[in-house]
Amino acid sequence: MVSIDDSRLLEFCGVHKLDPDVERLLHRFVLAGRPSLHTLTPEQARANTRALMDLRGNSVAVGSVENTMLPGPAGKIPIRIYRPAGKGPFPLLIYYHGGGWVLCDLDTHDNTCRIFCALAQCVTVSVDYRLAPEHKFPAAVDDCYAALEYLAKDAIQMGADPLRLAVGGDSAGGNLAAVVAQLARDRGGPVLSHQLLLYPIMDTLSFNTMSYKKFAKGYFLEKAGMEWFCEHYLNDPSDAADPRTSPLLSKDLTRLPAAQIATAGFDPLRDEGAAYARRLKEAGIPVDYICYGEIIHGFAGMVGVIPSAKKAMAEIAERLRQALCK
Repeated sequence: MVSIDDSRLLEFCGVHKLDPDVERLLHRFVLAGRPSLHTLTPEQARANTRALMDLRGNSVAVGSVENTMLPGPAGKIPIRIYRPAGKGPFPLLIYYHGGGWVLCDLDTHDNTCRIFCALAQCVTVSVDYRLAPEHKFPAAVDDCYAALEYLAKDAIQMGADPLRLAVGGDSAGGNLAAVVAQLARDRGGPVLSHQLLLYPIMDTLSFNTMSYKKFAKGYFLEKAGMEWFCEHYLNDPSDAADPRTSPLLSKDLTRLPAAQIATAGFDPLRDEGAAYARRLKEAGIPVDYICYGEIIHGFAGMVGVIPSAKKAMAEIAERLRQALCK
């Protein structure tokens, strides 16, 4: 684990030896003949992802769970509301799931949201935005921003405090959370107090960082897989230069909410997450950055089989709780 003040942040990010439990999981994938993502159709990839539900562990208990819909720009958006036990009002975390804008849904990220609800003591709302390639950019962005606007107005009715409002997500969901935070600033939208970005996709234009070169293949998320995601999500290559797909490329990172960013040491996306943390800090934004050096991309969904991932998620949730209590 390394803090943003470590001078070696972008170069090494605290990486040491791969966690033995992660090694065993990666070996399990090899023995099972798990196909490379870029060789699959979106439908096959979605089925492949659902087959990994056992990695997510036993469901964490929360006060209540409610499935409902909210109005969106192209129809109703399914959401799932997790409320902590006890009396509110609680902080509100609007959560966007990962999956490269192509995969995953409310069910794949159910336990991740339960962890944040229970351990961070916040009402957590998971947003089932439209997926690519059926709905290409900017459909997901439009849905996620619409959800923020609606939920911010409805916070009190949900038992949440609208003054303690956060967006968050993992991987592509972290990308969407960062984009939504920038849009809320630019459009005069809801005032956010926090953004939670777990191993986020920050740059869809360039795949040539040190971490991409070191971990291009063999560490769960691969460079070819990221290229596959972008091919399905973007309308054409020029979309990659848009800050709504590559928030790291935004020229202005001032006046954004405080950020909590967590990356994984053996992840192609490690360096762009660290770079976003650095740029936010340079823009005067409070940043809580951690790199978990011995684990891989997607660790939020691996708490059932990797103890260090479970420990990392507990720590991230506690840091979120502390940030939203201020």
